[in-house]
Amino acid sequence: MDALEKICDRYGLVLVEDAAQAHGARYDGRMIGTFGRVACFSFYPTKNLGAIGEGGALVTNELGIAVRARSLRDHGSDRKYHHVEVGYNYRMEGIQGAILKVKLKYLDQWNAERARLARLYIDLLSDTPLTLPRQNLGCIHVWHLFTVRCDRRDELKRYLEEHGVGTAIHYPIPLHLQPAFAHLGYKPGDLPVAEQLSRECLSLPLYPGLTEDEVKFVADTIRKFFARTG
Repeated sequence: MDALEKICDRYGLVLVEDAAQAHGARYDGRMIGTFGRVACFSFYPTKNLGAIGEGGALVTNELGIAVRARSLRDHGSDRKYHHVEVGYNYRMEGIQGAILKVKLKYLDQWNAERARLARLYIDLLSDTPLTLPRQNLGCIHVWHLFTVRCDRRDELKRYLEEHGVGTAIHYPIPLHLQPAFAHLGYKPGDLPVAEQLSRECLSLPLYPGLTEDEVKFVADTIRKFFARTG
């Protein structure tokens, strides 16, 4: 975030935080969501703070942005039946807010549970060929996902699923190779790091309620994969 803030200051850019998966995370002692002029959080059901349907929030300290965002979410209306611009129907359902109000009380507890299970994964998998996630000094990771890197990712995924362990591949196609951005002219090989990550990343089970025995089973199954295949 320090580097991003410097770039924005140097070139007069607006910093908007995508904090969709970072509820409760901290960077250098500051809460994620307080760095940019605007930060966006998702309340999709699988997030650390999730509703039971679609939902999200925009946070800002600037009154003008807040007023316009409130208007845009409600058909561009500044008061009932009075529309100052064409807007959207982006109002979150009341039931989603009610669910989130209850779940917010447990966010810190659930994040701590995720962190405890992540540390257990790291302890159990530290001597395997996997590249494991890490928490930088001075930061608090909320472990929305526990994503590892493996140069034989697809083999490992199949093996785990054959042994009853569900996994996920998040973002298997990097943005520059998505059809939506074909007009930019990128081709395979142009962004090799992103492409390598898209081939190697695998998310292991991690959520509040996952037991230590289940984490140990996942780790043991991974160790058996590498013992079997060399």
